[in-house]
Amino acid sequence: MKVERREQEFLISDVLWERIEPLLPVREKPVHPLGCHRGRTPDRKAMNGIFYVLRTGCQWKALDATGICSGSTAHARFQEWTRDGFFVRLWEAALQDFDEVRGLDWEWLALDGAMTKAPLGGEKKRSQSHRSRQKRRQAQPAD
Repeated sequence: MKVERREQEFLISDVLWERIEPLLPVREKPVHPLGCHRGRTPDRKAMNGIFYVLRTGCQWKALDATGICSGSTAHARFQEWTRDGFFVRLWEAALQDFDEVRGLDWEWLALDGAMTKAPLGGEKKRSQSHRSRQKRRQAQPAD
C-alpha cells in the first residue's frame, strides 16, 4: 500500500531513526523449521505506526487504512517493547538530548504521585436512589 501524503508527515526521519534504533531490544531472527511464514515487519515501519497512533489518538485497527503498518503488528510490537522497557530508555535518552541542547534545571523538578482520598473529605450524607436516573418519556417532542 502507498502511504498518503498526510500520513507521511508522521513518518520518522532518518536522523531520528538513527537515534532510536540502538535503543531497540535485540531480537534473534527465529527460523521456522519448514522455512515458511512471512518475515517480521521492519521495526521502523512498526515504530512509524506506533507514533502515528500515539500522535493522532486513532484506534490501532484504524492504522490499517493508512498504509503505514498493520494495526495488529504495531500494537503487538508496542506491547513487546513496553515489556522490554524500550520506551523508558527512549524517554531517558530524549531527556539527556534535551539537557545537552537546552539544559534542564534539575533543582526545579518535582514529582508528586499521591493518589489517596482527602483525609478530611467526609462521607456522603444523602441517601442513594434505587431507581433509574430518567423516567420514561421525559424528553419533550419536537413538534
